[in-house]
Amino acid sequence: MKEVYLDNSATTPIHPEVAQAMVDSMSIFGNASSVHHFGRKARERVEEARANLAKLIGAEPSEVVFTSGGSESNNFVLKGMTCSHISCRPRGALMGNHVVTSQIEHPSIMNTCSCIEQDNYLVNYLPVDECGMVDPEMVERAMTPNTILVSVMHGNNEIGTIEPIKEIAEIAHKHGAFFHTDAVQTVGKVPIDVKEMGMDFLSLSGHKFNGPKGIGGLYHREDLHLCPLVHGGHQEASLRAGTENNLGIIGLGKAAEIAMRGMATEIPALRKLRDRLQAGIEERISDIKINGHPTERLPGVLNVSFKYVEGESILLRLDSAGIAVSTGSACSTGSLEPSHVLLAIGLSHELAHGSIRFSLGPQNTDDEIDYVLEQLPKVISSLREMSPLYSAALGE
Repeated sequence: MKEVYLDNSATTPIHPEVAQAMVDSMSIFGNASSVHHFGRKARERVEEARANLAKLIGAEPSEVVFTSGGSESNNFVLKGMTCSHISCRPRGALMGNHVVTSQIEHPSIMNTCSCIEQDNYLVNYLPVDECGMVDPEMVERAMTPNTILVSVMHGNNEIGTIEPIKEIAEIAHKHGAFFHTDAVQTVGKVPIDVKEMGMDFLSLSGHKFNGPKGIGGLYHREDLHLCPLVHGGHQEASLRAGTENNLGIIGLGKAAEIAMRGMATEIPALRKLRDRLQAGIEERISDIKINGHPTERLPGVLNVSFKYVEGESILLRLDSAGIAVSTGSACSTGSLEPSHVLLAIGLSHELAHGSIRFSLGPQNTDDEIDYVLEQLPKVISSLREMSPLYSAALGE
């Protein structure tokens, strides 16, 4: 049976060069904080990876802290900014109690915001339009003298919409607040320059761009300091205690290097494949809705709602044909509730439940898209034949 992996927004396969770099580094077991030659060898590789990652996002190496991934990085910023110990907050931070974010953020932002609300912080969850776009004017209206942080994701993990974060960052700074973006879905996939885009903090995760799992990073502007999530030793400029994950960091650095050299050709190739898949679906299947912004969208993401059928049934049928997709965010798997992102863009519960996310990666091919377009119409047709909603729509 043919196998086609179209769930790259959930995780990506490790690039062969990344895997080889990690295998070749298995002998680098020294503690990077040790001063002997075993430790110095580890430190050299850790700092090489830090430099690669910094270059990928236009930062200085000293502005990159290694974490376990995007969720930790997001928690790091929100909890570090709202730490009750005033001396731990970023220098120059307003002593306010107000945070602005959007209704379509990743759960690691949404749930952390719920947490800080229990500590008497006020959080504005801004609505989005039908394309999932945050209106900068709404950000402007939400700002108060007590706003300390604006956190809006760069690219949405479910519908792929890319937000106008440069404009939003300018608004935050005009009011004396800091700006953070969850860029887990965009780092390594689209060009990013943290300085030019006005970011104070940026979260990223290695396994989203062909690196290993369990390793990520946080960009923090060099003149800023956060209250650490993990207190202890002096590692990571005293911002994250604990012995460095040598192998994970080396793998992440290699993934960053590969992303830098391949992005220019991969972006148009991915966009071409995605548009081919979208056109094929629109041509072969009726009663669908394409979700997300038509142009300001991640090159490899296509979210489609299929009327009269359930997304989980589509997923399982496609899986039996060897095709891996998602019903939305992998982080929400197991929940019977429809995606909060799809509800936020105005979809009904029924339509949200019938949505599938196809997320492509550099490894996907034209032949694989042809196979999906061969199998998907049969799956939808079969499920609709069993659907009472479809029968009612036909007047049967």
